[in-house]
Amino acid sequence: MQVTFYGVRGSCPSPGPEFIKYGGNTACVHINLDDGTDIILDAGTGIKKLGDKLIKQTNDIHLLITHNHWDHIQGFPFFAPIYQPNRNILITPGQTTHNEHNAILEQMSGSYFPVDYKTLRSNIKIVPQDEDIHSWKIGSATITRLAMNHPGGGSSFCVQADGKKVAYITDNELYPPYKKNTDFLDWVSFSQDADLVIHDAQYMLADMPAKAGWGHSVAEEAVKLAMGCRAKRMALYSHDHIRTDDEIAEIESHCQDVIEIGGADLQLFAAAEGLSLIL
Repeated sequence: MQVTFYGVRGSCPSPGPEFIKYGGNTACVHINLDDGTDIILDAGTGIKKLGDKLIKQTNDIHLLITHNHWDHIQGFPFFAPIYQPNRNILITPGQTTHNEHNAILEQMSGSYFPVDYKTLRSNIKIVPQDEDIHSWKIGSATITRLAMNHPGGGSSFCVQADGKKVAYITDNELYPPYKKNTDFLDWVSFSQDADLVIHDAQYMLADMPAKAGWGHSVAEEAVKLAMGCRAKRMALYSHDHIRTDDEIAEIESHCQDVIEIGGADLQLFAAAEGLSLIL
């Protein structure tokens, strides 16, 4: 299993020289399984570059969308394979509060975008799972989902295949001021023994309480989750769009201190565009 980060920012893209090291594109992670199956997590602006790679292939593409906020779907109209004749693209939307399964397509309609999604020549299928379905198969992978703590709802995903487990938990507020969809211990169970936990780490304690309820976690709280579930590796993800390279490096260092104090055997890093891991 190979995991590659194509977009690691939250909320909106971050252009500029102070955002070069970690990258400025919004959420997109590619998982390539040993059997050749391509699974994409979210379609932020990072998916554009991924499209340049996948356009050279003809196999099916499986896209899992956590939720429909702009930074998770805004790259889709620029994803080259959607213009590829007869390319099969299967999209599983997250369980949002309002079931707007077609939102990723409908942004390409009306006055929103010059190319209407109905004119695309690829075979795009929206394949929502029933509300009571929490686990299903994609190729050799087992996909499991759990409700995010985020305004408007959504789904986090675990991908298990090739003897490895990746937990993708972005835009998740571990301790929200509103009623939780999922509590901390359920997140521990969901991520238990993961080879890689990718978790929202957009805020620091200094950002609170001003940004409480916005649907993102404090970095050190996310680290405590990774420690609690005995993950092997953790990626700090969904970096705040105003956070410079130097500031992200400081957060990474702070989180390393938390791990050292806790005595955990956890490899931690801040997610960066282009970073690729063989699990």
